[in-house]
Amino acid sequence: MLSRARRQKILEWIQEEGSARVRALADAFSVSDVTIRQDLERLEADGHIVREHGGAYLRSAQQQVRAMALHHLVNMEAKRRIGAAAAALVEDGETIILDSGSTTTEVAANLMERERLTVITNALNIALMLGALPSCDVHMPGGHFKAPTLSLSGDKSAQYFEGLYVQKLFLATAAVSIDAGLTYPALADISVKRAMIASAEQVVLVADSSKIGRRSFTSLCGIDRIHMLITDDGIADADAQALEASGLKLTVV
Repeated sequence: MLSRARRQKILEWIQEEGSARVRALADAFSVSDVTIRQDLERLEADGHIVREHGGAYLRSAQQQVRAMALHHLVNMEAKRRIGAAAAALVEDGETIILDSGSTTTEVAANLMERERLTVITNALNIALMLGALPSCDVHMPGGHFKAPTLSLSGDKSAQYFEGLYVQKLFLATAAVSIDAGLTYPALADISVKRAMIASAEQVVLVADSSKIGRRSFTSLCGIDRIHMLITDDGIADADAQALEASGLKLTVV
């Protein structure tokens, strides 16, 4: 992998996890500790991260937590349309899972008028948004807190979903393509997302068009595990045709 591409993936990793250790990055990218330290030096010089002994952390993490703000706040107009379309699929009285992320947060924002909802989410900001509503029963797993995504992650979080059954899961991912399926920049969330998928009768992927046709670091699942994709009208015609040909139901807003 070229150094520029590797640094971008390292940055995406840290933006998801909040921090990273040199040794873990070196193992993941099959390069030396020295190479990773050089990458981190460059990312620090560019203003993205702060290096510390043995690793680095996201520069904006503390401010994000204090403000309860997510890191990925781009393409928000498209994400609002996607969120509204996804929320329209939810019926009163259903039990659903909302994954963490800026697009799933927009789904949550459009569920304020639903009655007798049971919502399971690993996203602290979504739990706070819906948990105060008397019409909504909110549950959260345990696990490790991730500042950039305001979410709970790791094996403890994944174990929570074992044996659960819900009508719908609204899932987020970093990238989706026909050949690679759904991919994600960080390892800790993979087990949680797979456990969510296993718990749901219907899996609805909510992803803006900038994520389609891309590939991230770690494989989450194949396209065949997803029932519906809701995206925006920026999707390329070729990508839309290929996804629909795979049997995936595609909704473009």
